[in-house]
Amino acid sequence: MNTALTIAGSDSSGGAGIQADIKTMTMNGVYAMSAITALTAQNTTGVRGIFNISPQFLAQQLDAVFEDIFPDAVKIGMVSSAELIETIAAKLQKYHARNIVIDPVMVATSGSRLIQENAVCALTNSLLPLADLITPNIPEAEILCGRAIRDKSDMLSCSELIGNTYGCAVLLKGGHSINDANDLLYADGSHHWFEGKRIDNPNTHGTGCTLSSAIAANLAKGFSLEDSIKRAKEYISGALSAMLDLGKGAGPMKHCFNLDGYFADMPSYQNNKTV
Repeated sequence: MNTALTIAGSDSSGGAGIQADIKTMTMNGVYAMSAITALTAQNTTGVRGIFNISPQFLAQQLDAVFEDIFPDAVKIGMVSSAELIETIAAKLQKYHARNIVIDPVMVATSGSRLIQENAVCALTNSLLPLADLITPNIPEAEILCGRAIRDKSDMLSCSELIGNTYGCAVLLKGGHSINDANDLLYADGSHHWFEGKRIDNPNTHGTGCTLSSAIAANLAKGFSLEDSIKRAKEYISGALSAMLDLGKGAGPMKHCFNLDGYFADMPSYQNNKTV
């Protein structure tokens, strides 16, 4: 069975972070492992607190995974301190990790900042150059390229600048009033658009975590980069289209929308209910 490792923060409400990553990887057919960078107290309305894991304990988690069940792909999400970023970079190099997908998480869907100022430099200097793919949204890409992104032309130039700067492929995610959920891949000197239809669902908590984890899962299984992105976008569309509605704010998606089988069945008296 193919394997994937997620290195990210824990979301106590289950819609993003480690919890979303494990659900996504499992639903996309790989064995999911985790190294937790931080504990967060959060729900659909916002982040109440962040408790960072020590660099020493994060290093122990990574050693434990790589020395026993070597991952076929690695997804990296929320890492809020420079020390943790440096620890991850050192371990990825030590173990020659492959298929590294980095979601440069800086701000939560609710607007809460998830990364310290000094961590941005560590991210760009130490971690992003190790990536095979990074998946910034528009605000994150603006930070990485140092300019505003207002239209498709800006997306083209900024994705190229980011990719050439860090020597990796870049999936610049649309939305944020730029286009209708169309994402742009810059890889090997060329651009490729992945068109998507915007789904009228306000519950988008964890979409970035889910997309990057689905891409990593498909890379772990041996799909090409373009096929992995295509499959991941299809999975996101299905999870959003299920129209799960939980919480008082921007709720989570239904990661298990395609889960079938005896153990996923509902009691017969609930068969006609929406779950």
